[in-house]
Amino acid sequence: MDVPAHLTQLTGTPITRLHHLGHSHAWTLHRAETADGRQLFVKALTDGDHSSALTAEAAGLRWLATAHPDLVPPVLAADPHMLVLPWQPTESATPTAAERLGHDLATLHTSRPGTYGAPWPGHIATLPLDNTPNAGDWPTWYAHHRLAPYLPAAAPTLGPDGIRLLDRVIDRIDTLAGPPEPPARLHGDLWSGNILWTDHHALLIDPAAHGGHRETDLAMLTLFGAPHLDRILAAYQEITPLASGWRQRIPLHQLHPLLVHVVLFGGPYRGMLLAAAAAALAG
Repeated sequence: MDVPAHLTQLTGTPITRLHHLGHSHAWTLHRAETADGRQLFVKALTDGDHSSALTAEAAGLRWLATAHPDLVPPVLAADPHMLVLPWQPTESATPTAAERLGHDLATLHTSRPGTYGAPWPGHIATLPLDNTPNAGDWPTWYAHHRLAPYLPAAAPTLGPDGIRLLDRVIDRIDTLAGPPEPPARLHGDLWSGNILWTDHHALLIDPAAHGGHRETDLAMLTLFGAPHLDRILAAYQEITPLASGWRQRIPLHQLHPLLVHVVLFGGPYRGMLLAAAAAALAG
């Protein structure tokens, strides 16, 4: 792709400078400056097999913005080949910014989309994400749309014993999931790399947005850690307290992202996934 030409066509503004930032999965990342002085972040597709991923990302950002426009960057332009956002200067995370993120995330989750899933085909990294909407119960939706679809691809890494362990979780999902919760508007891939700390608050990027269980976003934050995580969680609880036992359910909600990591990266994540499955079963 001729990135400057495509970006000019997409934004309607000539590009005066383009700085290549590197690669991420099937995309190249750029910082651009326009003739009218704007600074842009540009994500450009390099692999045509994943053209629907940028469409899903743009849809997710816009969908999250309908509930909390200050929590995500605005989509300036998008098509299946490119996503354009404002450039965001970053700062170090502060306790105050972490507390605001906890409040903002809780506010986002109080926006109820009405169904689990989302009205567009989802993606997480380069993998498809089954967003089939369903107004039923979360445990069944999670088992059928977030766990089971990845087991065949993960099977060579997990082996028969690993697959049997995941199947036990799926079989017992109703008893492991805790009290019923209505669908919440989720970021869906909320690890620390998808948080931009800027101007004393946080912006969420690169979502796998959908209606789901609000504990899922918090479990993802704890999976790989986040700055001032205790303050984020405490501030969240001030707005919308979590149901009793939520900490024991963290491993259950971490199974989906860990399955994704096993499919994408193989053996290094096998032990983490199986430990989370065993912890979920132990409750």
